[in-house]
Amino acid sequence: MPLDPAALAKALPPDAADGLQTLHTTLCRREAGAFQRAAKSGDELLVACTQESRLFLELNAETEGAPGVQERPIRFVNIRETGGWSKDAKSATPKIAALIAAAQLPEPDPVPTVSYRSAGRVLVIGNAERAQRAAAMLADRLEVSLLLTAGGGSLAQQHDLPMHAGELTAIRGWLGQFEVEWTHANPIDPDLCTRCNACVEVCPEGAIDFGYQIDLAKCRSHRDCVRVCEAAGAIDFTRTPQALSERFDLVLDLGATPFLGLHQPPQGYFRPGTDERKLFEAVLELREMTGEFEKPKFFQYKPKLCAHSRNEQIGCNACIEVCSARAIVSEATAGGGVRVEPHLCVGCGACTTVCPSGALSYATPSPVHLGQRMRTLLQTYRRAGGVESAGAPALLLHSRGKGQRLLNELGRAARVDAAVQGLAARVLPLDLWHTASVGLDLWLAALAYGAAEVWVLVTDEEAPEYLDALRDQAAIANALMEGFGHAGARVRLHSARDARDLAALDAAMRTPPLPALAQAATFAVQAEKRATLELAIDHLWSQAIQRAESIALPAAGSPFGSVTVDAVKCTLCLACVGACPESALADNPDRPQLRFIEKNCVQCGLCEKTCPERAITLQPRLWLAGEGKARKQPRVLNEVEPYRCIRCQKPFGTLKAIESMMGKLAGHAMFQGAAADRLKMCSDCRVIDMHTSTNEVRITEL
Repeated sequence: MPLDPAALAKALPPDAADGLQTLHTTLCRREAGAFQRAAKSGDELLVACTQESRLFLELNAETEGAPGVQERPIRFVNIRETGGWSKDAKSATPKIAALIAAAQLPEPDPVPTVSYRSAGRVLVIGNAERAQRAAAMLADRLEVSLLLTAGGGSLAQQHDLPMHAGELTAIRGWLGQFEVEWTHANPIDPDLCTRCNACVEVCPEGAIDFGYQIDLAKCRSHRDCVRVCEAAGAIDFTRTPQALSERFDLVLDLGATPFLGLHQPPQGYFRPGTDERKLFEAVLELREMTGEFEKPKFFQYKPKLCAHSRNEQIGCNACIEVCSARAIVSEATAGGGVRVEPHLCVGCGACTTVCPSGALSYATPSPVHLGQRMRTLLQTYRRAGGVESAGAPALLLHSRGKGQRLLNELGRAARVDAAVQGLAARVLPLDLWHTASVGLDLWLAALAYGAAEVWVLVTDEEAPEYLDALRDQAAIANALMEGFGHAGARVRLHSARDARDLAALDAAMRTPPLPALAQAATFAVQAEKRATLELAIDHLWSQAIQRAESIALPAAGSPFGSVTVDAVKCTLCLACVGACPESALADNPDRPQLRFIEKNCVQCGLCEKTCPERAITLQPRLWLAGEGKARKQPRVLNEVEPYRCIRCQKPFGTLKAIESMMGKLAGHAMFQGAAADRLKMCSDCRVIDMHTSTNEVRITEL
C-alpha cells in the first residue's frame, strides 16, 4: 500500500496523530518488538490491521509488563481492503486518515442486556430417520426429545429417548422458554410403545411398519394389533385426538419447510431444512447451548412519543409491519402504544428507522455515537484535502457481518485483478450492526456534514420488509434533496448477495462524484430523532440551491406533512385534538378554532381515523414557507362563530356542532320539548333549567 505516515500525521487531529512517525510493514512478524514496546507503555493502542487481530492480542498477553485488554483495550481498523487496496490508493491518504480518526473515538456507552437460561432440553422435529440421526449427535450433551411429524424411516429398536408423534400446531417463545404444541391422533402412542413388533407381525394389511404409527388409509379395523398390545396398552382406536404441549429450551426443526418461516427466527430455534451441511452446523452450535447467555437490549422505547394508537384507534403501524422477528405487538386495547419483546428482538433496528416520532430508537450504538463517527469521518476527510484530491465523499454503510466480508472480497479482487477498481478513495465505509438500523435522520445528517452521497450495501441479511422500508426512506431523502436543488440520487441502495454481485458496486466507484454542500454542518446528532431531522433540514435549507415553498414527499413512510380539513364537514368537535399524540393539533381556549403546528406532525393518521365526520386527510410534504419558520408556528385550519346559549347568551359550542346534535337527536323520545331546548343551553343553564323545572313540578303536586 502506498502509505505516507508524515502525510497521515498532518491530516489527523494532533491527539489522533501520535505514534504515526514510523511506518511498520511487518508489525505482526519481524517488527513485533515495536508492538510489544508500545504495549508496555500502557498507552491506548490502535493497530491498522484487522486480519491479524488475534495474533496481536496474543502478543499483548505474552508481553511482560503490558496491561491486559480489560485494563487497556486494543482497537483495530482496516485500512487495507477499505483503502490501500484500490486502483486510486495513491489518493487515499485523506480517507485512511478519516478511518484512523474514527477508530480512535470512545466506545459506545454500555446498554442493558437481555438474559437467557438454557438447561439443554432440546426438541428435535422431523421424520424418524433424520430426527434420530440428529438426536444421536446431541444426546451425549443435551436432553433430547423427538417429535415425529412425518412418515419416512424406521425407529431404532432401542427406545432410549422421549418420543412424541403428531401434527405440529404452534411454537412460541425463545431460547430457554419455548412452548411447543402438537396434536396426536394416531392410535399408537410412540412413548408407550415397547417396540415388541407384535402389531407389525399380526396386521393383515401391513398398515404398521417400523415407524410404529398406523397408516389409517390401509387399516380395515381388524384390531388384531390391539389384542397383541394389551399388556403395553400403546394402541387405542377410541382415543380422541389429543392437544399436547411441552416446554423446551431449544428446538431443532428438520422439516423441509420450517414451521417458523420468519426471516429472523427466535434465538434457540434452528431450521437447517434438508441441507446436511447446515444440519451439521446446527448440531455443533446446539451442543454448546447450555447455561446462561446475554445479548444487548438493542432498542429504547418511549411510550409518550408513540403514535401507534389512541383510544383503541390504530394510527402508525410501521414498526409492527417491518419487524421480521415478530417481536413487536400492538397494545391498542391495553392503554395504547406497542410492546417490544426484547428476547425476540434481533437488533436489526428497522423499527427505529421507520418510526416517525422517535418513540423507538436504536441503543447500541446510539444515534449520538453513530452521528459522531459520521461527522469525524467526513470532517477529517475534508480537512485532509480529500475533496480536492479524490472528490466529494460518499458514505458507504454496511453490516459488520456479510457486508464487511463482501467489502474485503472487493478489496482483495482489486489487489490482483486489473479490471476491478476496489473501494475508491472518496468512499468512506462505516460499519453497522445492521444496515436497517439507520434511516432518514442520519442519512440527512451525513449529507449535511458534507457527504455528497450515502450508499447502503444491502445483502441477504436484510428481510424483504427491511428493503421496502429502506427504499421508502431513500425516496423521501432524495425528494428532499431534489427539492433543495441538489440533483441526482443522493441516497442509493446497492444490493449484493455474494462476491459475484459486487460488479455493480465496483462500477459505481468509477462514476463522477456528485457535488457536496458548499458548507458542512457542525451540529451534533441528537438523541431525539425529530430534533436531528430539524437540525439537518435547517442546514440543508441554508445551503439550498433552490428554495421551493413546499416539497411534495412520497406517502409511504413520510415523517413530515400537513393535514387538510374539509370546513363543510368539520363540526369542530376537536376529537382530532384528543387523538393527536404529538400535539400537532390543538384548540384555542378563547374561541372555536382548530390549530396546527406542522413541524410536530408525524403523519400517523390518528386524526384522520378518529374524525367522526371524515373531514381530515393527510398531505405528505415539507413546508418551507417563511424561510422554513412557518411550519414551526401554529396556524388555523378551521374556525367558526360560536353558538350562544339561548338562556344566557354565553358562547359554549359551534353552530354546526349544535345543529348536528339536534338533527341526530330529533326523533329521540328523551329529547323533545323543553329537553330539546336544553341542548341549546350551556352546561350551567342546563342544570339551572332542570332544577327549576323539577321544583315547579313539585309545587304543582303540592
